[in-house]
Amino acid sequence: MIIVGLTGWGDHDSLYEGKVAPRDKLKEYSSHFPVVEVDASFYAVQPVKNAVRWVEDTPDNFQFIVKAYQGMTGHQRGEIPFNDKNEMFDAYKESLKPYLEADKHGMTLFQFPPWFDCRRENVEYLRWCREQMGDIECALEFRNQTWFDGEMREKTLDFMKKDNWIHSICDEPQAGIGSIPTVLASTHTEKVLVRFHGRNVHGWNKKGNAQDWREVRYLYRYNQQELMEWSEHLKELDASTKQVYALFNNNSGGDAADNAKQMLDILNIEYAGLNPRQLDLF
Repeated sequence: MIIVGLTGWGDHDSLYEGKVAPRDKLKEYSSHFPVVEVDASFYAVQPVKNAVRWVEDTPDNFQFIVKAYQGMTGHQRGEIPFNDKNEMFDAYKESLKPYLEADKHGMTLFQFPPWFDCRRENVEYLRWCREQMGDIECALEFRNQTWFDGEMREKTLDFMKKDNWIHSICDEPQAGIGSIPTVLASTHTEKVLVRFHGRNVHGWNKKGNAQDWREVRYLYRYNQQELMEWSEHLKELDASTKQVYALFNNNSGGDAADNAKQMLDILNIEYAGLNPRQLDLF
């Protein structure tokens, strides 16, 4: 099964007809797609009440891919707002309970930064993270080429299989050490994740403040040929894995929702069990 969605639900204006209040956007979003990536959890461990509300706002078969908190992946600079890493992981796992209890937790996504390279201490940290998460399904995404350079490619994939990591496959610019190639391999029998970051080579490594960097990095619109090629890749992954999650993250110019809808058309997919569509009659 190929499950297409977007990263976040707040910024996709083309989905929302008329005026939709921010707190109602997830309800409307889930009338279009059956999965979403929760980005807020990267910036702060979310209060349980937030997940409770989001679970209640979505239909029974809806899935959340929840990003790991930045302190868990080494993005956080300086002190973390916890006494130690064990407390941080415990707080994060507590925040997942509403998704897990409702059977709406697709996976937790550990996306590591460009400076997280392939070396022994980082491999050991990945093992420790996986142990901390227990039975919770987790995906792993790198942003450093050394994990897939030469003979390390197969070693990395084997490591992910042994430690039960779901592979987060990327479509992104090939822009030096801080980007990874598309490695079309699933490391988990049940699930694989594909994230479409766009192909803005010149914007990928742009320097500047965080807001400007994000706005430029993901500024890209996939053309029909690129989507057609990827539709075949998704079908190949679907043949070996029960659930293929495909998330479009290229929304700096508002293109993610349109590209996701195009992909659904190419694959001839219509999802059942979505929220009813809200119609703005006036």
